[in-house]
Amino acid sequence: MYRPLPQKKEKHRVNENIDAKKVRLVGDSSIENGIYSIQEALQFSKNRELDLVEINPKLNPPVCKILDYKKFLYEQKKRKKQFKAKQIKVNTKEIRFGPQIGDHDGKVKIKSAEKFLMRGDKVKVFVFFKGRSIVYKDQGKIKLLKFAEEIEEYGKVEQMPVMEGKRMYMILAPKKF
Repeated sequence: MYRPLPQKKEKHRVNENIDAKKVRLVGDSSIENGIYSIQEALQFSKNRELDLVEINPKLNPPVCKILDYKKFLYEQKKRKKQFKAKQIKVNTKEIRFGPQIGDHDGKVKIKSAEKFLMRGDKVKVFVFFKGRSIVYKDQGKIKLLKFAEEIEEYGKVEQMPVMEGKRMYMILAPKKF
């Protein structure tokens, strides 16, 4: 059975695909901005060997520009790529320990957190409570606050300690250097 390939839907209506009777032309310095009939606007675009592109179809009459459509798409794609490159992705790293963690083990965890924060990652610090250690909630909170105090040079507390089920966590964000 033969099925036609799906047609790629264009983002903008171009030239004869514009179904409005009148359009508002903007942007071209050689033509005065204003409202023109679709035939006049198409004639202006043909005289310049460019395309009539519907920029904003929601307005009445729709806003159109006379420009090279392929170049317009290329520049939009380029702008989108530059914008995406400027965005910074923030990762969240997790560090977990128990309420009775030893001093040396705590220092190792702090070193890891410093490394993560210096790289620009957020750190989610957990104190997990197993079995009956849940009675040491206050001890867990103290450990988390001491952890935040030790790491104060590299990161700031974004969310204070919160109890969730059998674990208490706190989120640290990197400081801007």
